[in-house]
This record gives sequence, structure tokens and C-alpha cells, in this order.
Amino acid sequence: MTINSRNKGASFEREIAQMLEAELGFKFKRDLRQYQAADYGDLVTDDHFPFLIECKRYAAGTGMKQAWWDQASRAAAKTEQWPCVIYKYDRQDIRCVVPLEAVVHEITCATP
Repeated sequence: MTINSRNKGASFEREIAQMLEAELGFKFKRDLRQYQAADYGDLVTDDHFPFLIECKRYAAGTGMKQAWWDQASRAAAKTEQWPCVIYKYDRQDIRCVVPLEAVVHEITCATP
């Protein structure tokens, strides 16, 4: 991984953290353990949040890569969270992938 691509990824993680904080009110920060050991997510919060977030930022491509999902799923299993992959290619919208089961579960558990 080149320094430029690492900076691009870190910048995207900070951008997503700011977006999530603005939308949800939770303070997210980059989890630097991801550089020291395998199976950690990219963003963490001290608040209860059901998703382990893996961020990916690339110049070109289409769709989510299976390897990204596998990485997020392994890390999520360790923390008993749902996997979430947020990705973006240049000149394309940000995309978010979560299991449909997680959406249904979180909605039904949140309703009185």
C-alpha cells in the first residue's frame, strides 16, 4: 500500500466518521489497532452501535469486493456486531452494505 493510498483511506475514514456523527450524534474515531493486528474495524464509538464499520476508498471499480465483506464479517464476529462495509470509488456515490437481517433486527428491536 502506497503512502498516498493510505492517506486516501484515512481521509475517507475521517469523512465517514464526521458524516455518522452528524447524522447519529455518536462520536466515531479511527481504530488504529487495524494497522497492528487483523480483524479490527476502521471506526469505533463508545456509544452502543450495532455495526462494525469497514471503510474502503478506491480510484476505480464496481461493486463491493467479496474480500471486503469477508474482512468485515470476521471482525464483526469477534465483537458480536453486524458487518458494515462503506465504500467509494472516484466520481461515484458512497455506498453502504449491511445484512438485510441486521436492518430488520434493529428495526424490530427498536419499536415499542
